[in-house]
Amino acid sequence: GDMVSLALDITAEVRSKEVLRRAKHRAEAASRAKSAFLANMSHEIRTPMNGVVGMAELLMETGLTAEQRLYADTIRNSGEALLVIINDVLDYSKIEAGKLVLHQEAFDLERAVLELVMLMQANARSKGLDLLVDYDMFLPSRFTGDPGRIRQVLTNLMGNAMKFTSEGHVLVRVVGMPFEADGQARLHITVEDTGIGIAPDKVQHIFGEFNQVEDAQNRKFEGTGLGLSISKKLVALMGGDIWVESTEGRGSSFGIALTLPVETPLDTELLRVPPGIRRVLIVEPNETSRAVLEKQLGVLGLETVACASAAAALERLEEVDLVLSDHHMREMDGMELAEALREGGHDMPVIVLSASIGSAEQDPARRFVQAVVQKPVSRPDLLAALRSVAPEAAEEAEASRAMRVLAAEDNRTNRLVFSKMVQALDIELEFAEDGAQAVARFQSFRPDIVFMDISMPGMDGKEATAHIRAIEERGGGHVPIVAMTAHAMDGDEAGIIGAGLDHYLTKPLRKEAILGQIREARPKAARPPEMPDQSDGARRNTGLAGEDMAAT
Repeated sequence: GDMVSLALDITAEVRSKEVLRRAKHRAEAASRAKSAFLANMSHEIRTPMNGVVGMAELLMETGLTAEQRLYADTIRNSGEALLVIINDVLDYSKIEAGKLVLHQEAFDLERAVLELVMLMQANARSKGLDLLVDYDMFLPSRFTGDPGRIRQVLTNLMGNAMKFTSEGHVLVRVVGMPFEADGQARLHITVEDTGIGIAPDKVQHIFGEFNQVEDAQNRKFEGTGLGLSISKKLVALMGGDIWVESTEGRGSSFGIALTLPVETPLDTELLRVPPGIRRVLIVEPNETSRAVLEKQLGVLGLETVACASAAAALERLEEVDLVLSDHHMREMDGMELAEALREGGHDMPVIVLSASIGSAEQDPARRFVQAVVQKPVSRPDLLAALRSVAPEAAEEAEASRAMRVLAAEDNRTNRLVFSKMVQALDIELEFAEDGAQAVARFQSFRPDIVFMDISMPGMDGKEATAHIRAIEERGGGHVPIVAMTAHAMDGDEAGIIGAGLDHYLTKPLRKEAILGQIREARPKAARPPEMPDQSDGARRNTGLAGEDMAAT
């Protein structure tokens, strides 16, 4: 029946916990204030830095001495490096402050990947690296998501791969599986390299803030250590996962998994290979690139024979319907291979894949090649090249006419710029100087596509379009009309499309946008605008350009 009492004095412990709690709150408040401050400073910091970089680039285009050019180039490179660091810190702070918002829109994933590769192509060539793309042949390309943030993640992964790879290649591989029930697709995008790799005990360390794998092998590589941390947070915001697999000394593979709604399902009819092509000889020195081409053509139902050099290709020509060759190869390049084939009496078509398409088009042996395709090769470009060299396509091309292009533009300088942009195409080009001339020449010239300036004296582009649409209603098919306008404010596009125009291009015009519209508008009766022999088209357009230049 006795009672034992025990008393403990916990005053110090309670006080200590209260001190820690207050310190924690102060630290969190300071962190939030820091993140909010940096996030709000985005515009103020980026604007002057963009000015420094932009003006340095413009300065380099002026007449400088070699020493002055070195100074300007140093300013530009240093400014770009600083801008990368600033952008990393600002993006990280935005994420931490909860101010980063995803902007969902329809976009073309395959085009986004290829554009990034093209931007990094010059840097890759300077290091002697091959940049490769393997996009699943049966995967849709148009999805709904935040293309800017997806590009940012891929830029970080590809930039790191190139930074830590001194020889070999960097490969972007995109695979996935569409789910027809809910209209979404599960995508896996991996960036594989043949670089220095990562030690097993450091793999997860690299996703931390301000972290790099610190060892003697890679201390020479600069960077904030924020790129992968930001990428991980962005992928998480998009509801995805990110991972890495690596073997030290042999390379790494960074991957992301995303589930995105499919904007446009794949049209399998576009994957149909034209008759007359059954067996393809692939000539590609890079083993990985060769394997990608073999797989892509294999899933299209084509039989392939692959070799690593032009010399080996000349020994394997039995029953070959088509030769698909890389441009830059040792000893004998793709153009020289085509010339050797013709000298040997072989008449099968040759398609050359080139990372520097300009030099390929200017090669004296270009006349022996049926098509030159930009490398890395997109699926549409590959299939278009296959269709263009098929026997039935060749017969059709012989009997077809050149495309007819009408451009309505009142400004002489703009007419000159337009004619220069299309001067290499095999087309017939006519100009109209106002809306009334555009309507008249539409009736006499019967163009396949019309590029219409909106602001013109007298009859403007919208009114001219209305007259053209009225003419079409009385007989004749629908001709695409593309607006060329400096009006780029919200609501301008809707007003222009509502006036009967089909497409909308803002000034200053981009050459690739104009060429893309011409390609899409080509009727079956017309030759492809980009032909192996473009001399006639070049002469036609050069004459117009010279006439306009004299007027200017």
